[in-house]
Amino acid sequence: MSYTYTILDMKGKKIGDQTMSKDLFSEEVINEGLIHEYVVMYLSNQRQSTAHTKNRSEVRRSGRKLYRQKGTGNARVGDAGSPIRRKWWVVFGPRKYRNWTKDMNTKMKKKALRSALSLKAKTETIFWADKFTLEEVKTKLMVDALKNMNLAEKKLLVVLPETNPILGKSLRNIEGVTYTTSAQLNPYQLMSHRNVLFTNDSFAKIEDRLS
Repeated sequence: MSYTYTILDMKGKKIGDQTMSKDLFSEEVINEGLIHEYVVMYLSNQRQSTAHTKNRSEVRRSGRKLYRQKGTGNARVGDAGSPIRRKWWVVFGPRKYRNWTKDMNTKMKKKALRSALSLKAKTETIFWADKFTLEEVKTKLMVDALKNMNLAEKKLLVVLPETNPILGKSLRNIEGVTYTTSAQLNPYQLMSHRNVLFTNDSFAKIEDRLS
């Protein structure tokens, strides 16, 4: 099954129809398990090993036994640097040397992206714009364009064909709207946004990337 969508301009007028390639995007290629695997990998690779506790060799401590073993009525106690005492070394605490990175081969990444795009298409949360053109940075014009396409006040991912400082600065202050490029688009971005807006040029580059 292939998916066909209406292409709108910035004023909300219909320009034509867009059909996703059946060979690349269809219900048959959806693999939710692979999408989940990619999302786990992506989030794991964002982790930074900054949490760090000191072990026994990294603290300065007295080796003196605090009081005698028996006869005080207290529990037995060791030296002043014992890990059961406050502000001393930690047993099995987090260390900054742990490596959280995961990997996935290129073929699986492409399949995950195809699956995510097909899943968004199946749920009818992909939209098309003819193109975005602005001569100056103007957030109000982008807000008006999204309103014309009935995409205002929705959590939206806008996919641009390439980095564009004018469009980027016009989009970045709109609440709930994130933008990326065709080369940077990944399954995590698709699944973390309710709606996705492509331009003709940006989706053509996605098809070239996956073909």
